[in-house]
Amino acid sequence: MAHGTEKSGNILKQPMAVWAVAFASVIAFMGIGLVDPILPAIARDLKATPTETEMLFTTYLLVTGVAMFFTSWVSSRLGAKKTLLIGLALIVVFAAAAGLSPNAEAIMSFRAGWGLGNALFISTALATIVGAASGGTSSAIILYEAALGLGIAVGPLLGGVLGGISWRGPFFGTAALMAIGFIAIVAMLRKNPETPTPTRLSAPFRALRNPALGTLAGAALFYNIGFFVLLAYTPFALQELGFGDAMTLGFIFFGWGLAVAISSVWGAPLLTNRLPRTRTMWIVLPLLAIDLIVAGLVVGSVVGIIVCVIVGGLLLGVMNTVLTESVMEATDLPRSVASSAYSGVRFIGGAIAPPGATLLAGLLGAATPYFAGGVSVLIAAVIIVTGSRRLKRVDGVEETQLQEAEALTLADAS
Repeated sequence: MAHGTEKSGNILKQPMAVWAVAFASVIAFMGIGLVDPILPAIARDLKATPTETEMLFTTYLLVTGVAMFFTSWVSSRLGAKKTLLIGLALIVVFAAAAGLSPNAEAIMSFRAGWGLGNALFISTALATIVGAASGGTSSAIILYEAALGLGIAVGPLLGGVLGGISWRGPFFGTAALMAIGFIAIVAMLRKNPETPTPTRLSAPFRALRNPALGTLAGAALFYNIGFFVLLAYTPFALQELGFGDAMTLGFIFFGWGLAVAISSVWGAPLLTNRLPRTRTMWIVLPLLAIDLIVAGLVVGSVVGIIVCVIVGGLLLGVMNTVLTESVMEATDLPRSVASSAYSGVRFIGGAIAPPGATLLAGLLGAATPYFAGGVSVLIAAVIIVTGSRRLKRVDGVEETQLQEAEALTLADAS
């Protein structure tokens, strides 16, 4: 293990069950960026303000984040396969309902139901892939983050193509693809990868008292604010410059998602094979903050914003993989519990950003959301740097029994 990173081997040599979950994960993550290219069209056709339209992100992400805290309790009783299938079924139903909506308020409601299905699926999918994959934890997480990157890349492209016909098209397209993912899980995930052990309802909340996991979750909260400023606010910034049609936005964010996927699979391992994970985050987070601040400085330039979006994608891909690896390696907690706790905090951070960004833009100018996103990412960097003593295990440094006992005592006392 170099700097705490496992040798990945060939990540393509995986059991069929892993590929089934990874395929469905691609479709699930498409839902995050799917509405991105059609936000201006929805605002125009349904006569909604930018902030009202951004609530399509917030209702989805907020429900996803809150529900994530309870997914380990559900999956530990139903098993991974049933939990994944319930999540996929909910997404199919609510995505189709969103496509039939008469107004923005109805879409928000259905996006909330979509978020519930997404929470059940995404958190369980990560634990399932890590538990069933061959080649170690790092290989599994790279595969999971590759699915995330590919889904985030294809989502805006599909949203742009179908949104060019009607803003309803992307919702129906997602429902159809999720139905295919449902069939893939039924056919290829024949049994639960691990025998479920029931966990307490409070387990994810108690898990956040663990110093290492609490530090990583806190950093993820502020990091995800920057992530979703770049993803959710940029369509409106580009619309102000005359580049708000669905097809154009779809291609721009396809490039962004492709950058996320490439750096997740190749960039992150390249860095963590040479540097400890914490040092990698020390470098990448400030670079991401600089990228967001530069986006604010060039907010009047279409080319400038597009370049910042693509560069941001490269940095986000590295951070997604390294953060997820760190969470899976930081503690001895069950994977499903660690995933639920971390993902819940992370998505709540994402829920704050979209409406906050458009409100800031309306009050203080178009550049302000990018500046605020940059400051938020810097806060994430400070949390990682100041919490480095708690993250030694993330870098492959084993704690002594005394240090571990001290950490547990501190967690129990808090």
